[in-house]
Amino acid sequence: MHRRLWISSVTVLVATATAVGPALTATARDRQAAVSAASTAARPLPLERLFDNRAVSEDARPGDADFDGAGRSLSARDLREAGWGPGARLDLDGAALRFPDRSPGSADNVRADGQHLRLKGRGNAISFLVAATSPGGPAQPVSGNGSVRYRDGSRSAYTLTAGDWRGGPLGTKAVALPHINAREGGQLGEKARLYAVTVPLERGRAVSSVQLPRDPGPAADLHVFAASVRAGAGGWTGSWSASPAGYTGTGLWQDRTLRLVVHTSVGGPKARIRLENTFASASVRIGHASLAVQREGASARARPVRLTFDGGRAGKRIAAGARAVSDPVGFDVPADTNVLVSIHLPDPVRAAPVHSAAIQRSYLSEGGSGDRTGESGGGDFTGSLTMWPFLTGVDVTGGPGSVVTLGDSITDGVRSTDSANSRWPNVLARRLLDQSPGSGVPRYGVLNHGISANRVVTDRYPGDGISTDTGGVSAQHRLERDVLAQPGARTVVLFEGINDVRWGTPAAEVVAGMKAIASRARERGLRVVVATIVPCEGYKDCTPEVDARRTEVNSFVRANGGAFDAVLDFDRVLRDPERPARMLPAYDSGDHLHPGDAGLRALGESVDLRKL
Repeated sequence: MHRRLWISSVTVLVATATAVGPALTATARDRQAAVSAASTAARPLPLERLFDNRAVSEDARPGDADFDGAGRSLSARDLREAGWGPGARLDLDGAALRFPDRSPGSADNVRADGQHLRLKGRGNAISFLVAATSPGGPAQPVSGNGSVRYRDGSRSAYTLTAGDWRGGPLGTKAVALPHINAREGGQLGEKARLYAVTVPLERGRAVSSVQLPRDPGPAADLHVFAASVRAGAGGWTGSWSASPAGYTGTGLWQDRTLRLVVHTSVGGPKARIRLENTFASASVRIGHASLAVQREGASARARPVRLTFDGGRAGKRIAAGARAVSDPVGFDVPADTNVLVSIHLPDPVRAAPVHSAAIQRSYLSEGGSGDRTGESGGGDFTGSLTMWPFLTGVDVTGGPGSVVTLGDSITDGVRSTDSANSRWPNVLARRLLDQSPGSGVPRYGVLNHGISANRVVTDRYPGDGISTDTGGVSAQHRLERDVLAQPGARTVVLFEGINDVRWGTPAAEVVAGMKAIASRARERGLRVVVATIVPCEGYKDCTPEVDARRTEVNSFVRANGGAFDAVLDFDRVLRDPERPARMLPAYDSGDHLHPGDAGLRALGESVDLRKL
């Protein structure tokens, strides 16, 4: 057994006279070594010098680590299969993090207790790779307050919250591993979770060090594996993007090339793409990738431009839950135009993160046909896709930044004309492109992060595992990835809530979710614009009770109360003046829930561009 001894506000695990296993004794030595290092001149130290806990063990030697004080640990094998082996470099929500380069059984994380961490750089946030543990079993999220010191001597406070490694939410995890190693009882068939959590920084100030939160108490620990400053956009503007909405079976893709069709908003002289392996538990290998302007179907106007990764490599292995960004390439991306992004998948792929409601036809080659990313003709692309797997963004240089539209199926364009790019964000993008330089309205890119069936408050897709449900995790759970991590994001337009009120969520909870989204976005310097929820009388489950909840949410949004920077009254745009609970027939797609092309055009044209 062991007890806690408090010395100068640093917790030390001390062995008592009763028998103690070798892992606990080693952990105590790790803690004492870290205390000694941290106390020398109270100066900030590199994170590795603070490590005092062993989280990872080989499956055959689970006793070599004790992550949670109860003899349980992460499986080194699971981590390797996920692409999270020792020293793995991970792009998580736009932050470059490195998994500790330590062999299993070595100290690889620090239990936060006010330590001073040496960390430098400029950016919009600090990203921490973290997890909470509790010896008694899965617990509630653990929070603590820390501070950031800047090079100019100023400070800012932050709150760091981590989900429990065994029972925390899957919707916000960076990675979930299929097993837990246990010193007693062998390997457990339950998921282990790690989280990438960001905290905001004062813009324009250079970070010099970070003080970690104090020990949250004897019932739980807050573990930090890695930390980095997330850099800003670096001159990039998002031109197109889509949200990972689920993780679905593909049958089997092997040695095939995907040719994905996407539509730009702004253009620019250089480009890059973003690929994400969201919701996965295993890594995926990209053999080659290319970019071209579409001629028609799967054919390109000219030979596609080869894309590289990591400073010139042809391909990239993307770790589970991570993303890959291609190297910049000189490629003149036209505005308001379809482009082709081709991705070769050399290895078997049985499931993929997808955006299911693409409302756009894309293409794929036959199995075993090899790398077709460099071909300009479309003859080898005999299959078709109605979703976007892996691809989440196309960025360009030279723009003023982007507007992110965060929404559900109406923003996604469900029931609009297929492959016609008539979603309301497309209409908005074209209006912004038409602005003259003297108008005072920047020609922002527009990023569509609508997901069909998505909600503000609750997850539709749980956030892990293969599923046919592609309704996404909640707007709150995906905010970091889909909005805050978007390059050059300036404004977020939140247009969501109809699915919440249809499925019984009280109006007060929807409002609370909207306010939470607005608060987090404002902390990062984004402008927040919220739209009222449009009517749906006549749809199968749009009862008077649903409309009452919708009306209550809209009353709050219109009153605003300073919670948002501006309001768009989409309800007023689409509703029938004679029957306000239903959509005007001229705007109705026919199902009474989704606007058709005319209704989507009315929404896009109604936006006061000065509010963006």
